[in-house]
Amino acid sequence: MGLFLFIIGIIGWHIGMYGMFKKAGIEAWKAFIPFYNTWLIVEKCQIKKYWFWLQLIPIMGQFITIWITIMFTMEFGKVNVIHHTLATLVPFIYFPWLGFSEKTRFVGHSVILNYKKPSSREWVDAAVFATVAATIIRTFVFEPYVIPTGSMEKTLQVNDFLFANKIAYGQRIPRTPLSFPFVHNLLPMSQTPSYLKWLQLDYKRLPGYTEVKRNDVVIFNFPEGDTVINLPEYGSARPYYSALRNLGFLNPDDLDRARAGVKGIGEVRYPNVETLKGVLQENKLLLVHPYDKADNYIKRCVGVAGDKLQVKNGVLYINDEVGFTPENSQITYEIKAEKKKYNLTEWNKNFGINIRNDQEYKELRTSVEDALLNNGVASVSLTKDDVAKISKIPGILSVKTVYDSFNAYYAQNIFFPFDSTNFHNSLDNYGPIEIPKKNTTVTISASNISLYKRIIESYEGHSLETRADGIYIDDKKATSYTFKYNYYWMMGDNRHNSQDSRFWGFVPETHIVGKASLIWFSWDGGPRWNRIFKSIK
Repeated sequence: MGLFLFIIGIIGWHIGMYGMFKKAGIEAWKAFIPFYNTWLIVEKCQIKKYWFWLQLIPIMGQFITIWITIMFTMEFGKVNVIHHTLATLVPFIYFPWLGFSEKTRFVGHSVILNYKKPSSREWVDAAVFATVAATIIRTFVFEPYVIPTGSMEKTLQVNDFLFANKIAYGQRIPRTPLSFPFVHNLLPMSQTPSYLKWLQLDYKRLPGYTEVKRNDVVIFNFPEGDTVINLPEYGSARPYYSALRNLGFLNPDDLDRARAGVKGIGEVRYPNVETLKGVLQENKLLLVHPYDKADNYIKRCVGVAGDKLQVKNGVLYINDEVGFTPENSQITYEIKAEKKKYNLTEWNKNFGINIRNDQEYKELRTSVEDALLNNGVASVSLTKDDVAKISKIPGILSVKTVYDSFNAYYAQNIFFPFDSTNFHNSLDNYGPIEIPKKNTTVTISASNISLYKRIIESYEGHSLETRADGIYIDDKKATSYTFKYNYYWMMGDNRHNSQDSRFWGFVPETHIVGKASLIWFSWDGGPRWNRIFKSIK
């Protein structure tokens, strides 16, 4: 559909230019020659020649071309904002009308010389220019992003404000170009989509694309965020697909509240998946996003296409070698302490930090102080440096990690690929798996199809069915599959508190947004001055 509309748009634009050229005294057939046609418009409208060359700049140049054609319409006496809006949004309809309507004629450059914009129009033009420029920058150059959760602690902290560098991996052409500016997928203060699906473009990146490198910190569209439960407390935080697997997020008895307009539904298990699907669809509580409008996530790319990945007792292995461990990464430790009371000043002194407002340290102090007071056990996310400091505090008996082991229910319902028969995965013991690589062919069978099912169906657009006599792709029996895209494996630096690829699988190259490059501001009750303008490693 998107390709069809694109072709119609191109044809309509050139047909319109044919008629306009004829009226303007330019040989009409020249309207069909790319770039030469805009050169002739520049000459006819007495526009500075450098504007022609500027339109050859990728992305920005398309908007300059629009401006050149608007200048051409002004020589037909069309100077108000309505006509210029039509020339911008529906040129394939507006230009043919200008070119072939008996009510329009070419009046020449004198119209522009004698035209004086009203002050209101100056404000409109300035606002439009600022919106267009900011949209181009946000879409193709860099985009501000704020860290919402602690999954990357302490490499990145909650309320770190950073830039996503969209040039690093090649600018991605938006799949969904018809979108409200400056917002991602929902209009402000609402659950209403901020985009229209009338036009959907195929995946493409501009020339200069480079592959994601292992250990880059990457911003990407959440793979399972293509379908979400459209209520504020759900979305990507409590994913729809996870609800289907666990049947533990929603309560059918609470749908009367949803119908009555009460936001939120309860926590009692559904009897079966079909009941859950039916209830959500009946009440229009599902929202299906194009992949470029799924929520943005940020994680570290620990494995690239073609890598072998495994986690053993919490240690990441890539291609059978110990993987990169970020300097400030943290995991959960179990702290045991004897009954002994510490005041805040002594705790900070022994722990080696200043008293400050960081929420993480408030929680840390509270947890450990409770353990000290009650001779209990505290589970706390810590870096290795934190562990070394805490171990030296009088009254601390032990600080150790307890690794997660295989549990059939969790392997079936929590950990990708949700197949406890063939994959015995847990948080700290995962794999081994191989990350799919473009143009690589793998053998598929009942024992591994769960690993590739979502790739084949959702990311690469095929139908897949497992029958008694084998696996069928697009209704053809298949024993192998060749990947169309490269895939990546993302994990948070806060390994025990991160919703990452262990929970939803591979990230296709189509979903890569950009590289996290710089923290430009950070806030926790006040500026974190030591984090401002800090590069991300």
